[in-house]
Amino acid sequence: MRLDGFGLFVDDMGKMIRFYRDVLGFEIKEAEDTSNVYLVKDGTLFLLYGRKDFENMTSHKYEYVKGLNGHSEIALYVDTFDEVDAAFHDVVSKGATPVLEPTTEPWGQRTCYIADPEGNLIEIGSFGRPFESRA
Repeated sequence: MRLDGFGLFVDDMGKMIRFYRDVLGFEIKEAEDTSNVYLVKDGTLFLLYGRKDFENMTSHKYEYVKGLNGHSEIALYVDTFDEVDAAFHDVVSKGATPVLEPTTEPWGQRTCYIADPEGNLIEIGSFGRPFESRA
């Protein structure tokens, strides 16, 4: 097996599509009333799936966290420290919820956190060099 991608089960598909498309710049072409968004972002599968549709498909009822949650994060990378700061201010000005202002951590990463409309944490970070050479 190999990792193919990740997904989020969402309550308000329209709001989440608008956030990931209009605030973070994901290329989402589906209509806001869809039940399933399936796209590839930078070589990684990203899926938004309606909670009710998933429950109907699996014949199970699930519990969902409300508000900011720390179950997982989505990590986005930019090449420079300045880009971390600029991206943070840009997405917050477009409606992202600020969680952690840009800061340089002791391990050498400049990072910040925002949240999407359903409370999922998103990190924007950099080690001050292009993604391909970060190892």
